[in-house]
Amino acid sequence: MPMQIVRTAPIEGQKPGTSGLRKKTAVFKRPHYLENYVQSIFDGIGGIEGKVLVVGGDGRYFNDDAIQIILRMAAANGAAKCIIGQSGILSTPAASHLIRLRKADGGLILSASHNPGGPNADFGLKYNGPNGGPATEAVTDKIFERTTTIDTYKIAVSVEIDIDTLGSQSIEGMDVEIVDPVTDYAALMQKLFDFDNIRALFASGFTMHFDAMHAVTGPYAHAILEDTLGAAKGTVLNGTPSPDFGGGHPDPNPIWAKTLMDKMHGADAPDFGAASDGDGDRNMIVGRNNYVTPSDSLALLTAKAHLAPGYKDGLVGVARSMPTSRAVDRVAKSLDIACYETPTGWKFFGNLLDAGKVTLCGEESAGTGSDHVREKDGLWAVLLWLNILAVTKQSVADLMADLWATHGRCYYSRHDYEDVDADKANAMIVALRAKLPLLAGTKVNGLMVETGDEFAYDDPVDGSRSEGQGIRISFAQGARAVFRLSGTGTVGATIRIYLEQIETDPDKLQLSPEDALKEVQIAALELSDLAAMTGRTDPDVIT
Repeated sequence: MPMQIVRTAPIEGQKPGTSGLRKKTAVFKRPHYLENYVQSIFDGIGGIEGKVLVVGGDGRYFNDDAIQIILRMAAANGAAKCIIGQSGILSTPAASHLIRLRKADGGLILSASHNPGGPNADFGLKYNGPNGGPATEAVTDKIFERTTTIDTYKIAVSVEIDIDTLGSQSIEGMDVEIVDPVTDYAALMQKLFDFDNIRALFASGFTMHFDAMHAVTGPYAHAILEDTLGAAKGTVLNGTPSPDFGGGHPDPNPIWAKTLMDKMHGADAPDFGAASDGDGDRNMIVGRNNYVTPSDSLALLTAKAHLAPGYKDGLVGVARSMPTSRAVDRVAKSLDIACYETPTGWKFFGNLLDAGKVTLCGEESAGTGSDHVREKDGLWAVLLWLNILAVTKQSVADLMADLWATHGRCYYSRHDYEDVDADKANAMIVALRAKLPLLAGTKVNGLMVETGDEFAYDDPVDGSRSEGQGIRISFAQGARAVFRLSGTGTVGATIRIYLEQIETDPDKLQLSPEDALKEVQIAALELSDLAAMTGRTDPDVIT
């Protein structure tokens, strides 16, 4: 079939956020919208002639159609080969692994992560580089720049490729290989973790619920947890990917994974609970009557990672995003390893991982991972927890109690104010920024401000600088408030306020987070003047 060169024009609003371009599905389906962005990716990375790409997504609505367009455009642009997950399915960490395993030149991942899916919901597309990680800011800038000047795109006129059948095909001289999305990823997990020990844990009567949230992790969890490790059938809940995620919101937190939370706090709760999100890169960990914050999970995994075969020699270092609690800092100090603080966005961990400066990374937004891939990895985190539980033979609650007794407890909560008028949200941040030079030494709600600044990051590997990465206000006696506008939504702006209070008094390690954080919450709202600036009084989500 012939190749077409289609005339087009720049479309406003194609600037990627922290993890690719996310918009409403209807926007992506507008004429030329997807094609413009795909061509801009190809041009922004210097062309794809003779290159090999991995392509896959989380199975959300429009996933299949978008992959067909991408394949036709890749062929027209001279790609040598595209490797596709069967039926278009590839979790984000599995895609990262496949890029690295096959030494591909990069990959296109179709997902809006934890955002809802469907014709009236969200869609997304991002480019990952040859290291398997999200595009660097320099590459992202080149892609965006191309979206502002694009005048043509190339696409093959061809019949659809069968992406449901394993094997090889071709389109306009480009090879298309359809692969099982689970096999290679499962093999990697078996190298990292003691499957025999975890299998024995399940055989001993240990019980678990894993909520795949009708998303991409379902097939992986069925294959690894139930088929390989011997967890009872029915351990995996909502395990079949659905284009609209079963009508739910595939964000693994206590709000959206309420069914799992109810089970874990019920009379017949299993020993362990976990969940993952739309594209499989986030996780939630729950013990019986015991929710573990992502920040605490990162700290626990850092303290106990050496119990898994893949990390038996210890960690070279760890990294966390700036808004993530400082719990992992305290563990790292006790282990005498470096702890790096980066901006939000997994792409900032990539240089540290590639340079061998860190082994584990994590974000408060439920993302945890290691140097095995260049993405956060939900099921990996669950398997590391299972390995630790199998070796220590302790409960989740006991593990957390020991962590807090040894390192202190970082009480932590994030308050999300969603779909705020963008102008009002930006005005609030501008006003707060203007206060920063005068805050140190003042009292707010009785709390003494020690420092106030806007976080900027100097990459220790390539020397690049990233500014405007969130406002930090630290108070005496271990309290902290962080303010950010989120870059992962599709409508309006989301204001995130992160609250933290470090507590080392042994008699105060079992407080409710609400009580422990009450004073710093009042101080944060007073400092930001959020209610007056935005008209909002209550957060939409508290995690």
